[in-house]
Amino acid sequence: MRIAILSRNANLYSTKRLVEAGRDRGHEVDVIDTMHCYMDITSAKPSVRYKGKRLPKYDAIIPRIGASVSFYGTAVVRQFEMTGTYSINESVAISRSRDKLRSLQLLSRKGIGMPRTGFAHHPDKIDDLIKNVGGAPVVIKLLEGTQGIGVVLADTQKAAEAIIEAFMGLNASILVQEYIKEAGGSDIRCLVVGGKVIAAMKRQAAPGEFRSNLHRGGSASLVRLSPAERKTAVEAAKTMGLNCCGVDILRSNNGPVVMEVNSSPGLEGIENATNKDVAGMIIDFIAKSAKPHNTKTKGTG
Repeated sequence: MRIAILSRNANLYSTKRLVEAGRDRGHEVDVIDTMHCYMDITSAKPSVRYKGKRLPKYDAIIPRIGASVSFYGTAVVRQFEMTGTYSINESVAISRSRDKLRSLQLLSRKGIGMPRTGFAHHPDKIDDLIKNVGGAPVVIKLLEGTQGIGVVLADTQKAAEAIIEAFMGLNASILVQEYIKEAGGSDIRCLVVGGKVIAAMKRQAAPGEFRSNLHRGGSASLVRLSPAERKTAVEAAKTMGLNCCGVDILRSNNGPVVMEVNSSPGLEGIENATNKDVAGMIIDFIAKSAKPHNTKTKGTG
């Protein structure tokens, strides 16, 4: 097979591991900088161009698109889909997962466990917004934040009101969520591929920190999932329409709740924590699934 990895940095751990796993299995693998692709949008023969040339026909692509370039990145993925190339994650599903509000609304509609959440841009009654999610302490998130950036824990009602007012002053849309105290600053990252949890790790926040992101100094360890946690992760991935994703779960007194579904999960932490060849399992899934025009939207979404 001929596979393209859409990544802005060929030296990233995840990109290097996918290249290595693909080539070890006899596939031809190229790394293409998403932001340097440009599109020939024509009704006759749409194509993707790169460095002054039309890209060859690829059997499959693996989008590794950062949140900051979601709009352009998903447009590139959609163009590949229009040419018949299989994408492990479709453009529509990536866009869906990158919209935090839309993601939570979809999960809610499917009855998947999640923290009680309020959404606001300029609420007239800030105290009511906080009260509706159970009162302080609450977690306040910028809608566009990633890797724990723009996420604040407000311990008191007054602190929560001040933070919300500050974000409102910046004309920012925010999510206000109940704080799952019993999680103890930890969450579970489930790596779902092809409707199965292929690996899972527990991430523990650094001392004095409530965000468990590895980018923020959190640590990772092996974890055993309950049947409910496994089912929740699979259902969340299915709801988003993602074949490959990281589902972040908190252990609450009311069962597992989904915090986020990541369409481009990093592989380093979970491979090191589980000692599994996650990259290889992703490539194996693509080899089994990649067929021309084998996408639900066919690039029309």
